[in-house]
Amino acid sequence: MTGSSRGHDGRRIAFLGTGLMGAPMARRLLGAGFAVTVWNRDRSKAEALVQDGAICAETPADAVSGADVVITMLTNAEAVKDVLFDRGAADAMTSAATAVDMSSIAPHFARDHAARLAERGIAHVDAPVSGGVVGADAGTLAIMAGGEEDVIDALADVFAPMGRVTRVGPSGAGQLAKLANQQIVAVTIGAVAEAMMLISAGGGSPAAFRDAIRGGFAESRILDLHGKRMVERQFTPGGSSSNQLKDLNAAMETANALSLTLPLTATVHAEFTEFVANGNGEKDHSGLLLHLEEKNALPGGKK
Repeated sequence: MTGSSRGHDGRRIAFLGTGLMGAPMARRLLGAGFAVTVWNRDRSKAEALVQDGAICAETPADAVSGADVVITMLTNAEAVKDVLFDRGAADAMTSAATAVDMSSIAPHFARDHAARLAERGIAHVDAPVSGGVVGADAGTLAIMAGGEEDVIDALADVFAPMGRVTRVGPSGAGQLAKLANQQIVAVTIGAVAEAMMLISAGGGSPAAFRDAIRGGFAESRILDLHGKRMVERQFTPGGSSSNQLKDLNAAMETANALSLTLPLTATVHAEFTEFVANGNGEKDHSGLLLHLEEKNALPGGKK
């Protein structure tokens, strides 16, 4: 089916990419009263949202037909380019529409996409998110936006059901903020994993250690959520190691372009590169603990 009925504020939303993160984000928009047309490469993932009130489109071009806001939540820059430009979504959008890319891609790709859409008179916002599936379900995502201030302000009610939006700067700045966020996440996961190993190797309890330092200076969402995963040894992905590596690759590429040396990021990038190369890309990124345990010949490292 093409297009959608109008939402609670009269605007139509097309949501392209209803995977692990996209599905709960689209569900939040539906729950807020928006009319949402969805499309996904694996159609079954889009059809799962019909019971929540979504309209399922056959193609990206069908999905965006008549849409006022087009949200993409896709795997990488190549997928975004493919859906927007190769599969005809951009050609099917009106010049009054706004494209909001919530995927995590390198800043230069976001700027390129913005420029190509601007040639068609279409506004573009890069608005990647942090908070994982838990945040997507709860509508508490941190949304980092790059683009024109008035365009982002006009999308406030669209962003609100999904989380808290902050304009970081011009086009590409949202993606830059996401890379910086992912640096902090990756380095902190590495730090927590190494601390867990130190405690365990010395005869302490990782679970008790995590409880003991809660509320101190080392408290963080990583210690809370990923530390719990490490203690319980549950590495089914909320955020996959392959996606973490993708973001670290982009962070290192951006740092090189800016002539920056980032030794901590470089170290954790090397460890995630090895971990994923060894076949662990679909494990949660907290599973880096397994890689570090294996390097130290500790029990559990090959699980």
